[in-house]
Amino acid sequence: MPELPEVETIARTLRPQLIGRTILEADVLWARTVAAPSAKKFKEQIKGQQIREVSRRGKFLNLRLSTLHLLIHLRMSGDLAVKKGKIKHEKHDRLILDLSPSPSSDRPRERNIKSSLVFNDTRKFGRVWLTNDMEEVTGKLGPEPLNGDFTAQWLYKALGQRHRQLKPLLLDQTFLAGLGNIYTDETLHKAKLHPLTLSDSVTKKEATRLHEAIQSTLKEGIRRNGASIDWVYRGGEFQNHFRVYDREGEPCQVCGTIIQKLIVGQRGTHICPNCQRE
Repeated sequence: MPELPEVETIARTLRPQLIGRTILEADVLWARTVAAPSAKKFKEQIKGQQIREVSRRGKFLNLRLSTLHLLIHLRMSGDLAVKKGKIKHEKHDRLILDLSPSPSSDRPRERNIKSSLVFNDTRKFGRVWLTNDMEEVTGKLGPEPLNGDFTAQWLYKALGQRHRQLKPLLLDQTFLAGLGNIYTDETLHKAKLHPLTLSDSVTKKEATRLHEAIQSTLKEGIRRNGASIDWVYRGGEFQNHFRVYDREGEPCQVCGTIIQKLIVGQRGTHICPNCQRE
């Protein structure tokens, strides 16, 4: 599943291709892809909407339209691509939005070429929502870890108010939005904290270290266009710089101790037993 850096990279890639275009038609190829409203209403309401902004909230892509929000969660295998000209449906295409020609193209020939935004999803877990109030979908998400309201002081207080293991808590999107298995493992190693550590036992100094590790790890992931470790996500290189994730049996880059794999909250978890002592 793509995490914050991957979704941010997708948003950044799609932004210049989509802003200013009008959605001419929607072809819903698998009705359950549309979480709300019904597929019929979705097709009616999205027609004629202009794409004004492409952004992200947690792991959700947010396309702000003329009067609505199109929210997309890629889940395990969802992929979005803008394809030019007349396209043929591929086996796992679930939703196709026909777009007007780009009004800002610097290539005159392309100004008259229609395109389509194609949502392809092999495992059928991805979902889209069309709503006039995005809080209906994202309202329960925790703070954005790269925003100003996510401070070390907030994190220390929030950890102390809960009695949970660190890794499952950081994966909880209602606590903090955007972290998944990869970036949680990388963050905890950087912060020198064991994933089984109870949140209310974290000291103020450790919370400050964890806050810095969360932000620096996510920023590095974005800078490297995320991690490409699945067949769907292309172009990222953060996987070449993992500290512990998917490195079971290899030496820790900090101390040389062999990386171990644990199961925490039913999730595969990679740690250095020396840097991250329980």
